[in-house]
Amino acid sequence: MSSPEQSPTAERVQTVRSPRYAQLATFMRLPYVPEPQGRDVVVIGAPYDGGTSYRPGARFGPRAIRSESGLIHGTGIDRGPGTFDLIDAVDGGDIDLTPFSMDLAIATATEELGRIARENDAFLMLGGDHSLSLAAMRALHARHGELAVLHLDAHSDTFPPVYGGTYHHGTPFRHAIEEGLIDPSRLVQVGIRGHNPAPDSLDYARGHGVTVVTADRFAELGPAGTADLVRERTAGLPLYVSVDIDVVDPAFAPGTGTPAPGGPTSREVLALLRVVGDLRPVGFDIVEVCPPFDHAGITSLLATEIGAELLYQYARSLPRNRGTA
Repeated sequence: MSSPEQSPTAERVQTVRSPRYAQLATFMRLPYVPEPQGRDVVVIGAPYDGGTSYRPGARFGPRAIRSESGLIHGTGIDRGPGTFDLIDAVDGGDIDLTPFSMDLAIATATEELGRIARENDAFLMLGGDHSLSLAAMRALHARHGELAVLHLDAHSDTFPPVYGGTYHHGTPFRHAIEEGLIDPSRLVQVGIRGHNPAPDSLDYARGHGVTVVTADRFAELGPAGTADLVRERTAGLPLYVSVDIDVVDPAFAPGTGTPAPGGPTSREVLALLRVVGDLRPVGFDIVEVCPPFDHAGITSLLATEIGAELLYQYARSLPRNRGTA
């Protein structure tokens, strides 16, 4: 969908000309283009954590991720052309979301992400808490129809509303199933572990045909075996990829709202995400980065690396780049 002549002055800041700590912080130093149109991918921030149930602070995630992302060049070792030689990507800034109303925040995010989905090919949303994924799936369903989902998380997020909050960060995939946005038999959840409110907490997901790959099962299968399972379950449908940073063991990602020990390593998660380029991705999110609990920016840096991987895999998925990326 890209059309370079649309914005001839919008260029990525080049590290050979400007040090990585200089200039305004956009994701991977992409050009800032408000109200983008005709782009392959739009990176969009969603600074909101009104659905958080424990540690607040994910509203600061997009800013922290962008700050750390200046380190990333975009040309991977032994990968051929750089990501941004293959796709036209821009940073669209942030969606302005109220901190006071859960319902209004989700409605606003749905509207804005819907506009981006209609006018561009794909988006990468930087959260924010995981309740925002419902808005993203609503927006993408409106354009593409029923979705398959790869969901990386320590938690299933198929729980019912609690504390009077309809759209908290533990509900997005339950709402998506009940609204018919996704095919639950094409939803693969990876990394699930930890403690739940009751012994039947995963019954809803499993009862609807969701493939739940617990952290222990992921350790048995490894990234390659899990990737085979993801291909089998999700191939054929447009794919949404949702990465809650707490899928990673808190030894590698301490800056998150509900950390759960016993998870996969950074390397294992990045290895699994290489499967995305074999599928039909149409949208992505990275959520639950909580800078107030981060140490030396390592969680934000990991989120940046995950975002870079997803953008590369999106580039690799495009027919025009087959055999190049």
